[in-house]
Amino acid sequence: MNSEQLLNNKIEELKEACKKNGMRVTPQRIEIFKEVAKSCKHPDAETVYEAVKHKMPNVSVDTVYRTLASLEELNMIFRVDNLLPKARFDADLRPHNHFICVQCNEVYDIFLEPDEKKQIPKNAHSFGEIKDINIQIRGICNKCLKNNTK
Repeated sequence: MNSEQLLNNKIEELKEACKKNGMRVTPQRIEIFKEVAKSCKHPDAETVYEAVKHKMPNVSVDTVYRTLASLEELNMIFRVDNLLPKARFDADLRPHNHFICVQCNEVYDIFLEPDEKKQIPKNAHSFGEIKDINIQIRGICNKCLKNNTK
């Protein structure tokens, strides 16, 4: 399946989730979701706004923020990390972790190898029902390491 087909499938999932939760399927909601879903860069709200306003000049920054929040509520996207200067969003719901560069704030996806499993500490279940595991590794990315040696 190519990336366009994957994106179209995700948009159909969004439409179903909206209908199931009594939310309207608006062109703005679809465009905002598409910007997050097609990006590997984990865009922040301002980046999404800049991309969407070229297609929809009347969209407001407030609409983008509210839509991102509603997409989070629908479990169509999630915030990558709350410690970054700006909230960054990810629409790839396949199990994966993140490497976050502490110098440039770039976020990289780390997908597990087929033989790897995410380890849940045994006592984690005593706190409640586990919905997801998102390991975040902080470090200095290769790009920054290379720039630091010059």
